[in-house]
Amino acid sequence: MNMNDTNIYLYDTEDGSGSIYEKPREKLISKGVSALSNCELLSIVLNAGIKNKKLSVSMQALLELLYHSTSIPSVQELSLLSGLGEAKVCLLMAMLEFGRRRWGFVGTQITRPHDIYELVRPQVDRRQERFLTLSLNGAYEVIALRTVTIGLVNRTIVHPREVYADPLTDRASAVIVAHNHPSGQITPSPEDNEITERLQEAGRLLGIYFLDHLVFSETDYFSYRADGRLEA
Repeated sequence: MNMNDTNIYLYDTEDGSGSIYEKPREKLISKGVSALSNCELLSIVLNAGIKNKKLSVSMQALLELLYHSTSIPSVQELSLLSGLGEAKVCLLMAMLEFGRRRWGFVGTQITRPHDIYELVRPQVDRRQERFLTLSLNGAYEVIALRTVTIGLVNRTIVHPREVYADPLTDRASAVIVAHNHPSGQITPSPEDNEITERLQEAGRLLGIYFLDHLVFSETDYFSYRADGRLEA
């Protein structure tokens, strides 16, 4: 991250050379989100900044806190910053947590079943089964996590072609599947065993290693790999 971002003037009309600055939202629309600095991104989220004014000190303090935090700051930490009220703190934390859940897992290395559980647990649905697939590279690092199907109350219908379609596009070396049981019970059903066998066989034919199948709930999980039900 570039700490010089904290010195950017979001709403100055000129940059000293006669060039006109674009406001963050206009810049996002015209140039794409990747063209924005970290300050500009946060200013859009928090609706911060006033025309022709420099960045507020609170924004710089916020960037300092985010740069030096190894995890998402707590409500208490964010609330100590000047200019951040309760509504903005909640908005910021919700944005950071959603980003972590949706994209923060990319590059995470899977070394044990619990690593999988930490990634899929936010996907728990108490009403329906969600069947998920994780694409992994040769080092078992996550490339992508996707929802394959959303089923009925007590069952989901999964076909190997749906499970492996995206991992093939990802050029994945290995795949993990996982699904939740709305009942909270993590004991695999006969249908779970059947689809696991089919997926393992399909992976063998496609040259993609079937690493594990996790059955999970809000509080616990079952791993086919840990239970010795998959090929070594």
